[in-house]
Amino acid sequence: MSEGAYQRLWESSHVTLQELLDQEQTLLEPVPDQERQTFQYRLGSLYLHYLGLLRCFDTVYDQLVQPQKRRLVRRLLDSVAGRVLELKDELVRVELCETHCLDLVLQDLKLTPADLEVPIPKYFLLEQSTTMQEQRLMLAEILSRLEPVSSRKSFTGMHRTEAIILIQRAERARQGRLRATFMQEIRRDEERDRRIREDGRHKFSQGQEAVTIQKVWKGYLQRRRTQQDRRTEMEFIGMLPSPNQVEHLSIISQACQGEDGRRIRQMEKEEEFQAAMVKTHDSLAETEGPDMKEKMKEQIRQWFIECHDLTGRFPDYPDESLGGSYLIFADKTPEQVRMELEMQVQENKKREKAKSKEKEKDEKEKKKGKEEKAKKGEVDAALQVLPSRCIPVISAGHEEYLNIWKNRCGGVHPSQNYDSETLREEKRKEVELEIRIQVDELMRQELRNLRLAVDKEEERPLRAPKKTPGKKPGIKKKEKDLTPNRSVESLYEELAIAGLVRKSEPVALKDYIGDCLYLGSALSLAKKLPMPSLFDIRQNVALYAVLRLGSPDIHTMAPLIRSILLVGPSGMGKKMLVKAVCTETGSNLFDLSPDNLLGKYPGRNGAQMMVHIVFKVARLLQPSVIWIGNAEKNFYKKIPKEDREIDPKRIKKDLTKALRLLTPGDRVMLIGTTSRPQLAEIRGLCQVYERILLMPRPDYASRYVLWKRMIEAQGIQPTQRLDISALAKVSDGYTPGHILQAIQSVLSERRFLQLSKRPLVASEFLGQLSKLDPVYREEEESLKDWYFKTPLGKKNMKHRMDQLEAEEAKLTKEKKQRK
Repeated sequence: MSEGAYQRLWESSHVTLQELLDQEQTLLEPVPDQERQTFQYRLGSLYLHYLGLLRCFDTVYDQLVQPQKRRLVRRLLDSVAGRVLELKDELVRVELCETHCLDLVLQDLKLTPADLEVPIPKYFLLEQSTTMQEQRLMLAEILSRLEPVSSRKSFTGMHRTEAIILIQRAERARQGRLRATFMQEIRRDEERDRRIREDGRHKFSQGQEAVTIQKVWKGYLQRRRTQQDRRTEMEFIGMLPSPNQVEHLSIISQACQGEDGRRIRQMEKEEEFQAAMVKTHDSLAETEGPDMKEKMKEQIRQWFIECHDLTGRFPDYPDESLGGSYLIFADKTPEQVRMELEMQVQENKKREKAKSKEKEKDEKEKKKGKEEKAKKGEVDAALQVLPSRCIPVISAGHEEYLNIWKNRCGGVHPSQNYDSETLREEKRKEVELEIRIQVDELMRQELRNLRLAVDKEEERPLRAPKKTPGKKPGIKKKEKDLTPNRSVESLYEELAIAGLVRKSEPVALKDYIGDCLYLGSALSLAKKLPMPSLFDIRQNVALYAVLRLGSPDIHTMAPLIRSILLVGPSGMGKKMLVKAVCTETGSNLFDLSPDNLLGKYPGRNGAQMMVHIVFKVARLLQPSVIWIGNAEKNFYKKIPKEDREIDPKRIKKDLTKALRLLTPGDRVMLIGTTSRPQLAEIRGLCQVYERILLMPRPDYASRYVLWKRMIEAQGIQPTQRLDISALAKVSDGYTPGHILQAIQSVLSERRFLQLSKRPLVASEFLGQLSKLDPVYREEEESLKDWYFKTPLGKKNMKHRMDQLEAEEAKLTKEKKQRK
């Protein structure tokens, strides 16, 4: 794509953004509970529109070269991502479920399931590539010190004679196997010849021989023609790749090279822009700075004189927190400024009185509210969108685009250089602010001298604000630093030696294969609870973990989520998702699994020190992921005998305390995985893990995609003889891990060599599947029953029961009216 194409994409994105900002105002109005479905529909459509907008801004920011435009697009990209996360929380709060059935919204908006995919901004990894490499090198260097010791112990030398004897044995065995297969073929040929001799060979006439040859040849030609016609038909309807796939791949490679070239140009233009910023700032401070300073001084002196002539005394100088002399530079008369300063003093007194009255009112309203809730039994506030932190940032960025860049012709800067006029305006404001701070200090001293010389009045002491008894708002207890005199590198090395820092394997989130639930709305209309698909799980992990950890600005604006719990049978890919989060965000991986803590940091103080060091290093080297495998062990109802040696509950209290200290901006995420949550105390588990994602066994659509993609990942293109649909039906109850294990066991090296003569068929995988234990209904039902005991699951079940009761009441009324 050219620069003009990205510019047009940016312009069309702002048209969509204006429409969405207009729709935001209607959602702030409260909606009655009877209109819950329409409210959910509006939220879902807004969520999908913002996802599309996020995708557009990500593409524009990745390929736009002009540095000033990229700064604006970056702010919009982060704020739109934050709004997507806010709408996700609103959908969870309204629908009382972690997964959402948006198939009807997709159909009405004429979108595809691919538009549900949460785009992960490309700058997450591009901007953290250097830090990621440094941390990997640091970890590799630490582990390399430990490797020689272990390798010396494990490796034992072998004598030359023993090595030769071992090679000779292997070679003789290979020759014996070849000789055996050769002799078996000879015996088979001899047996065939013997049968022919005994039965007698049937003699054909010349005409019969010609007809037989023609039949075989014509059948071969017709089969080849039919296969070719079928392939062209499948290519026409888009079910098979076109024959010019090589050209398509070359075009894609050229496009990737063009994208890489644009990123190099971005770095060059950014360096030029950084140098121009410093140069422009220095030149403005040198040329226009003295004039600004003198002009400000004259304006402030004039204000002093006018206020003294008007009131008979010199005014109080505005405080820095109120803006300092900026209040004087506003288009106001001295009387208005004096009145504002006096009104602020009066307002402070009124606020103190209003606070005492509000406390009394709040106590009365709480009592009234409890009575009203008991009478009505309805909560209308749940159907009102909460105020957004991201909308003001989005609207400010949109206004900046309209005022500066919308009517700016693209041909002014064809080389994508920075705009000098816009840069000078921005830097002029910065220089003015710097000079104003200096002028304020000088003029405060001059005001003191004037009071002493003219009014013979000393400086008026500032009254300290009255301290209200009780708790101080906004002040939290700070964590006591148990390692104040140690560097981050030493703490990181200590954790790496102890095995608490792990090297994460590179896994992309898109490798977690699954298809979306196409009949979610139909199931909900039939009063059946739709279970999340693998696609929904991947989307939730992208929303809750990847987007928040990838950017500090998104993490600050989005609703704070500190921890996630992945619940599902073994083989569902829970560890794979943890590795994918680390890969997509460049996070450090810390392992606090109970099995990994055996013999490390013993004692009560040792556990406290361990959790403190892990969270301290995780905050200093953010983004970070703290993984706890078998998370139910930390909250055992009754510790089994085999786990008493581990003492799995020893970090329970310190873990909850450390999590509470995480604030917006601390890109640290606790991710727990468990397959047996029934063994844990549900209350403690739900207090630590804020979001619980249930991972049931895959449905038919996900199993079909799993079989197809996993076989293709082995380097095999499935043929028509391989009935993938039958495999998807037969493998009901098996997890993705089971399917992968069956594929890897069937597709051995020998089977690869035979593919040209004997294509794959579905029956080959059945034997391997039969050796594996599937996820039985009882196990899945027990996980579902446990999930509906969680806070969100309880609310969902209660809401469904209320709906059923309301429908039954309507039916009884209708029956009575008919009678």
